[in-house]
Amino acid sequence: MIPGEKIKIAVSGKGGVGKTTIAGTLARLIAKDGHTVIAVDVDPAMNLKFALGIKENPAPISELKDVIFERTNAYSGSGIYKLNPKVDDVVEGYGVKGPDGVTLLVMGTIEKGGSGCTCPENAFLRSLLRHVLFKENTVIMDMEAGIEHLGRGTAKGVDLMLTVVEPGMRSVETVGRIKKLGEDIGIENMAAVINKVTDSGMVKKIETKLREMDIPLLGIIPYEHALIRADMESKAAIDVGGVAVEHIKKIKEKILGR
Repeated sequence: MIPGEKIKIAVSGKGGVGKTTIAGTLARLIAKDGHTVIAVDVDPAMNLKFALGIKENPAPISELKDVIFERTNAYSGSGIYKLNPKVDDVVEGYGVKGPDGVTLLVMGTIEKGGSGCTCPENAFLRSLLRHVLFKENTVIMDMEAGIEHLGRGTAKGVDLMLTVVEPGMRSVETVGRIKKLGEDIGIENMAAVINKVTDSGMVKKIETKLREMDIPLLGIIPYEHALIRADMESKAAIDVGGVAVEHIKKIKEKILGR
């Protein structure tokens, strides 16, 4: 589907559908194929570390106030700040390497409301995301429920928006909103996977809805207790194994075109 040595995938979907598990497993599997992989946690829950098999998160980028304000020149107090601050050393300086050589970068959250301007923080995170997406690496992003971190500039670097759907129409409705948002900012390639499947009848209904939205279906992942156990034990699904991981491997092969 996307042959090459540098692939940029944003994994999105409604909260609780399993997108973090799928993002982390894909990152590890693609790294095992020889890719240099940066896994970016954009979800405010910041749980991608578990799906990768990393015990502790690196410092969230949004909390590096001194670095952000220095790089954006926001200390001046003038209200004027750099829109393109220096970010080319952030991955190496603030990312952490995990199993299979995957580097985890945690974006963190930006407090809204109250006193102070969040503009420098947003400018820094957007510049960092653009930089990461246009580097010579494969990037897997675990997105928040929406895709607010992606603007028109960063969306151009995304090869595939992979939406995760679980049996239930609310999940499908979320995919529809994500598709609309993605199209608005220029994301051209979108596909879906159905996760936590126990009922083939519901799968057929979801497949019909996806076809109506012109979203290709890359795979179906069965509900599996092994993944629930991995989550409860804070272990990576790939280290626990099971049928679901084998299905994610097939999805990975389709994405890589082999």
